[in-house]
Amino acid sequence: MARPALPGRRKLTAGELDLILSAHARFVARQPGGKRCALPFVDFSCLDLSGRELSGADLAGSVFDGARLSEARLTGANLAGCDLRGADLRGAILVRANLRGACLQGANLANADLTEVDLRPGKVALPHPSRGFPAVVEEARSGEIDRATMTGATLDRSRLDGVHAAGADFSDCSLKGAALTDANLKDANLSGALLENAVVAGANLEGADLKGAVVTGVRLAGAKTRGAKLDGTLEAPSRAGVSRAGKLAEMLRGHDQWVRSGGKQGARAVVDGEDLRPLGDALKGLRLTALSAKRACLVGLDLTDVQLQGADLETSDLRGAILKDADLRGARLTGADLTKASLENALLSALPLGGGRTTPTVLTGARLRSAMAAGADLTGALLGDADLKGCDLSGAKLAGIELTSPQRRAARGLSD
Repeated sequence: MARPALPGRRKLTAGELDLILSAHARFVARQPGGKRCALPFVDFSCLDLSGRELSGADLAGSVFDGARLSEARLTGANLAGCDLRGADLRGAILVRANLRGACLQGANLANADLTEVDLRPGKVALPHPSRGFPAVVEEARSGEIDRATMTGATLDRSRLDGVHAAGADFSDCSLKGAALTDANLKDANLSGALLENAVVAGANLEGADLKGAVVTGVRLAGAKTRGAKLDGTLEAPSRAGVSRAGKLAEMLRGHDQWVRSGGKQGARAVVDGEDLRPLGDALKGLRLTALSAKRACLVGLDLTDVQLQGADLETSDLRGAILKDADLRGARLTGADLTKASLENALLSALPLGGGRTTPTVLTGARLRSAMAAGADLTGALLGDADLKGCDLSGAKLAGIELTSPQRRAARGLSD
C-alpha cells in the first residue's frame, strides 16, 4: 500500500514522475518535447531517482527522506529548504546547486561533486499550516549536514558559512577555497582533507580530527580548535623549501635536457624528499622520464601531460595532483598517496624496454582513495594492497589485472 503524502506535500505516481523527468532530460539535452522540471513541495521520500537527470530542476522545499539519488545529476538544481535526511547521494553531481537551508543530516554524499554548492542558512518557503500549498510561509533555517558522510566528496569553493556539520565525515574530501565562516564542525572528521585556502574564521573545530589534512593558506588561529587533532597536517612550504625552488627548477630543467639529448647533456635529477610545491607550473612541459622523487611532496601540482615514464615516486605525496593524460608507464609508485588525484586518461601500463621486454607500473600499497582514473590505461599494472576506496575506474583499461573482491567493491565505475 502506497504511503500517503506528507502534509502540505504532493505525491506523484511513478508514471507521472517518469513522464516529468523524461521531459526534463530532453529539456537539458535541448531535444524536442523537453520541459523544465518544476516540482516544489513534493514528497519524494524513499523513491529511487538514481542516475536521473535533474540538472537545473526546481525542487525547493521537497522531501527526499531516505530517497536514493546516487549518481543523479543535479547541477544547478534548486534544492533550497529540502529535507534530504538519510538520502543516498553517493557520487551525485551537485555542482552549483542551491541547498540553502537544506537538511542533509545523516545523508550519504560519499564521492559526490558539490563544487561551488551553496549550503548557507536561508529563508525557506513552506506550505501554509492551515491553507496548505500553494499558500506559503517563510521560515529561517540553517544548512544542516550533521553526521552526514562526505568522505571523498569535492566541495571546492563551496559556501558553507554557518552550516551545522557536527560529527560529519569529511575524510579525504576536497574543500579547496571553501567558505566555512562560523560553521559548526565540532567533532567532525576532516582527516586527510584538502583544505587549501579554506576560510574558517569563527568556525567551531573543537574535537575535530584534522590528522594529515592539507591546511595551506588556512588561518586555524581564527577558529576554535580546542581538542582538535592536528597531527601531521601539511602546511605551506617552509622558508627553506621556498628558497630551494630556484635550484630545484634548474635541476629539473637539466633533467629535461638530459632526457631530450639521450644523456649527452644535462644530468638526471634526484629530488628525493623535496617539497616541489613552490615550483608551481614550472614542471609543466618538462620531460621527467626516470626522475627520482621518492618521498617528494607534489600535493596539488598541475602535472597534466607530464612525462614520468620509469620515474621513482615511491611513498611520494601526490594528493590532489592533476595527472590527466600523464605518461606514468613503468613508474614506481609503491606506497604513494594519490588520494583525490586526477588521473583521467593517464598511461599507467607497462613501459617497453626494447627486445620485447617491459616493466610494469607499480602501485603496490598505493592510496588511490577517491582518485579520478576514468579512461586511464592500467594494463598490467601491479595493484597489490592498493587502496581503491571511491576510486573512479569507469572506462579504465584493466587487462592483466586481478583485483581482489574488496578492491572491486571499493572502487567505482566497474561493471559487475
